[in-house]
Amino acid sequence: MTEIDEQEILKQRLAELKTEHRDMDLAIDALINSGNYNSLQLQRLKKRKLILKDQIFRTESALLPDIIA
Repeated sequence: MTEIDEQEILKQRLAELKTEHRDMDLAIDALINSGNYNSLQLQRLKKRKLILKDQIFRTESALLPDIIA
């Protein structure tokens, strides 16, 4: 696999992660607005959102070129 292919795969993965992160935001808001939830449900959604945020950060970092100081 070439570096260009790897970059494209990372870009695609990044787009998927960002979409899932936005969807998680909407799910959390909908759950809160419904008023019919327990704290465990909310906690799990927020934890998943944090995991996604971390994966987004790592994927963005992998896309940045290495800079030799």
